[in-house]
Amino acid sequence: MKKFLVTLALGATLAGTGFAMTEGVENEAVKARMMVMDGVKNATGALGAMAKGEMEFDADKAAEARQALIDHAAEIPAAFEAQEMDPKSTALPAIWENWADFEEKAKALGAAAEELDTSAVEWVQAGMGDLGGTCAACHKAYRVKKD
Repeated sequence: MKKFLVTLALGATLAGTGFAMTEGVENEAVKARMMVMDGVKNATGALGAMAKGEMEFDADKAAEARQALIDHAAEIPAAFEAQEMDPKSTALPAIWENWADFEEKAKALGAAAEELDTSAVEWVQAGMGDLGGTCAACHKAYRVKKD
């Protein structure tokens, strides 16, 4: 029962983050890409929570999160293809100025997710550094710095 309640609470939290992230965003292309990136954040967050022991490790849920990362990483270039902005967007124009590098960084995220072994918590923990490194490399170059 406890596992069910934790799963239910996590699902409700993750479902609500997409709306909160795009609330007030006028541009539909920007809203769509924000949803893709929210999917990346949610999957990475679930894996990170398991790796840190904040959430009970579940190999099936870890595998689902890994697959979501692979899928979302593949969607990133198409989601950002339209050079559109919105006041709520944290994307930098450098994305389109350095498109080939941006695409490579999306591929690197997919590759890191592909390499992630989700069969045991120790393997997830071991792979989180590479996964996080791909996120950080892209955010450093192509995302507005957060305060």
